Amino acid sequence: MIEAIGNQYVVARPVYSTKTFGEEFKKTHRHHKTFLDHLKGCCSCSSQKAKKIALSLFPIASWLPAYKIKEWLLSDIVSGISTGLVAVLQGLAFALLVNIPPAYGLYAAFFPVITYFFLGTSRHISVGPFPVLSMMVGVVVTRVVSDPNASSELSSSSTENDSFIEEKVMVAASVTVLSGIIQLLLGVLQVGFVVIYLSESLISGFTTAAAIHVLVSQLKFMLQLPVPAYSDPFSIFKVLESVFTQIQKTNIADLVTSVIILVVVFVFKEINQRYRSKLPVPIPIELIMTVIATGVSYGCNFEDRFGVAVVGNMSLGFQPPITPSVEVFQDTIGDSFGIAIVGFAVAFSVASVYSLKYDYPIDGNQELIALGVSNIFTGAFKGFAGSTALSRSGVQESTGGKTQVLEQLCCKASTVLMTGKPKPGGKRQPSWGLFHFSQVAGLLSAVIVLIVIVAIGFLLQPLQKSVLAALALGNLKGMLMQFAEIGRLWKKDKYDCLIWIMTFIFAIVLGLGLGLAASVAFQLLTIVFRTQFPKCSTLANVGRSNIYKNKKNYAEVYEPEGVKIFRCPSPIYFANIGFFKQKLIDAVGFSPLRILRKRNKALKKIRKLQKRGLIQMTPKGFICTSDGFKDSDEELDNNQIEELDQPINTTDLPFDIDWNADLPLNITIPKISLHSLILDFSAVSFLDVSSMRGLRTILQEFIRIKVDVYIVGTDDDFIDKLARCEFFDDEVTDSIFFLTIHDAILHILMKKDYSTSKFNSSQEKERKFDFTINTNGGLRNRECQVPVETKF
Repeated sequence: MIEAIGNQYVVARPVYSTKTFGEEFKKTHRHHKTFLDHLKGCCSCSSQKAKKIALSLFPIASWLPAYKIKEWLLSDIVSGISTGLVAVLQGLAFALLVNIPPAYGLYAAFFPVITYFFLGTSRHISVGPFPVLSMMVGVVVTRVVSDPNASSELSSSSTENDSFIEEKVMVAASVTVLSGIIQLLLGVLQVGFVVIYLSESLISGFTTAAAIHVLVSQLKFMLQLPVPAYSDPFSIFKVLESVFTQIQKTNIADLVTSVIILVVVFVFKEINQRYRSKLPVPIPIELIMTVIATGVSYGCNFEDRFGVAVVGNMSLGFQPPITPSVEVFQDTIGDSFGIAIVGFAVAFSVASVYSLKYDYPIDGNQELIALGVSNIFTGAFKGFAGSTALSRSGVQESTGGKTQVLEQLCCKASTVLMTGKPKPGGKRQPSWGLFHFSQVAGLLSAVIVLIVIVAIGFLLQPLQKSVLAALALGNLKGMLMQFAEIGRLWKKDKYDCLIWIMTFIFAIVLGLGLGLAASVAFQLLTIVFRTQFPKCSTLANVGRSNIYKNKKNYAEVYEPEGVKIFRCPSPIYFANIGFFKQKLIDAVGFSPLRILRKRNKALKKIRKLQKRGLIQMTPKGFICTSDGFKDSDEELDNNQIEELDQPINTTDLPFDIDWNADLPLNITIPKISLHSLILDFSAVSFLDVSSMRGLRTILQEFIRIKVDVYIVGTDDDFIDKLARCEFFDDEVTDSIFFLTIHDAILHILMKKDYSTSKFNSSQEKERKFDFTINTNGGLRNRECQVPVETKF
């Protein structure tokens, strides 16, 4: 019974062990599905299930019928044009990271948008080239394809052999297709949860390191230096060494142009960020600077006058699809898996931000399928792997903001279902007007890219590669600003801060592929470390009620005499059972095994004295009639060690032994005041078979020296597993489990007769232990209605 009294409550119930609770409240029988049941459910078919599968595979069918053309199309056109222009420029710029001609970046900016429009579940992300993925693909291209013209690659695009270019494009396309296949398989197998192994700290550190890689890789274009490509560990340092040893060969025209572009882009991006609430649309500074740079380069003939590297030939239209190389598949399976995981992790993270902001669901497995099909489709048409970029997604969202504002104002005024908020007594309806417009805007952005590919791409031929490099670096501001995460993480969680730092170091030193694998391994190692060395604590009563906290954190605490409460805040398994045992010994202040052995040794001596008649037991203690008795402690320790670990048996003696009293012949046994030990396992989620043996041994050692052990806070599955594994025996029984710490404490008080309430002899015979637990910490016997409360 629970009775509320103001801001306090009174609980009246019996003291429950897990066993007595189970006897009073019978559990209902639950049928747990087996693997065969799940398999039958997957293989079953119905019209409703078929419709559900179709809608999940093609989300467009669920929202397109609700699209309001007259109200939303104009805003989507504005958003699509802005996003499309940004996608064109980023496609050209990020193609340099892949080490292929810029024209192929347009394919990477076009094809993913088309497929994601039909298959994606996020309404706001803009799918296409992403600098980190482009860099990862470029590393693979550099490793697989040997460069026959490394020393003159940057002087002019005409110096590159056509077959060499085709080979690099083939490798990039094959890697993209393979990563798409991996994503598709993961989505079909419903293992979208794999992204949970990439924490936010890991992703932040990895993308920051990737930004540094991008920055270093673009130096050769900004300075126009013949820097060889490296793909092995420490490659970033080799590139820097090559750059600084050739710094005197810098093309001043490219350097000045790229610096001007970079400064202007950074300034206007800061303006867009600071005044985003006042600007109707972000200032398209990349487009403006590209138009200006292209016009100046063409009008002043920079290519001939200053020898700058330009985009060069931009063939109009699409190239025929290609068949991926199986040999490349075999050589790049590991790299492709990393690209697939990173691409999905980035896209899913950005999509999750928008889904929470606008309150609509996204499906991780369907996102994997959408990205996988997009990469397969893109790779088949000579594009390279993509994900999403925050800059494009931000443009797509912000330029469509008027639709959101109008819808929200309309909703506030008239409580229509568009808000997604339920009417009183009604069900929640999807708020289509708040998020579906951006998907159409994405499709319209692909139309802009299409126009550039088939009609006006040739206008970009005079554009300097250094301008594209500067634009690529301009999009790294957000990633480079993530260095500020180190200070914030250090204050919040030092483990996460360490993960960030080590991920950054691994990715910088080992490269992006090996660095990602090493970072994931290190992150998992920190989890093992946290559970292997948990912060165990000793609890005490706080406030004289049923609340128990770490006694080191509070000044006024109460510990029942002879009772120790020990808490373990992690799973117990083979790697930390030894640490758990040592921490428990430190908490109680003695080793139970050492006490057991000393008591058994003393018992052997007392038996010998008793057999020889040299010892007598009196009410005041032992009396020894001989002082000349000697025995070999060394013999007992070495030859009969197994006997010393057995339970203490005094049934053959005509008297009982008080181990805390003085023993004859100066037999010294450590005296212990502990009589009850409570183990708080409320945070122990599982126990493996190896640790079960260790735990049972620990419990037996305490029980054999007359220390009662109680385990509290476990769930039913925990105890069921112990029963299945034959954990219980004559010494360790299932009666040691209690629901809460307070239940165990009250049981100990009753068992040890520590009641301070005053009863007469008749009340003592008739009283029943049914306690009311008051918020002031009192215990009173309900049957006898004793007014005096028993406080701790």
